[in-house]
Amino acid sequence: MSDTADSDVMDRIRAHSGIGFGSNIGIEYAEVTPDKVVVTVAVKPHLHQPYGIVHGGVYCAIVEEVASVAGAVWLGGEGKVVGVNNSTDFLRAVTEGTLTATGTPVHRGRSQQLWRVEITDDRGRTAAVGQVRLANLQ
Repeated sequence: MSDTADSDVMDRIRAHSGIGFGSNIGIEYAEVTPDKVVVTVAVKPHLHQPYGIVHGGVYCAIVEEVASVAGAVWLGGEGKVVGVNNSTDFLRAVTEGTLTATGTPVHRGRSQQLWRVEITDDRGRTAAVGQVRLANLQ
């Protein structure tokens, strides 16, 4: 596919980032290429579960968003992607600071893709790891 993010895809990401679910979480894009997507999320109280740690659903949503954007960028204008499986493991409780999520490809094929996303805390410690399988739609 392409070496850089297609401008049309980036325009859609920017347009969606202010109105979609990711904006409610506070996802900010730091790097977007066909081979890697990096986002940050500032941990705020509305992202906590009752015990004061980041809710597991937040991690799942970040993983899904990163993988979906990465897959769409890799496809460029040749189709769309939809998530068909999200498996996220929670490894460390986070209460404050900034989360950084980095998505990289495991497999990219004609009909599907598999992306791995690692979420770290301010100290670089892994807080969650997820995989998302995407279906490529033509």
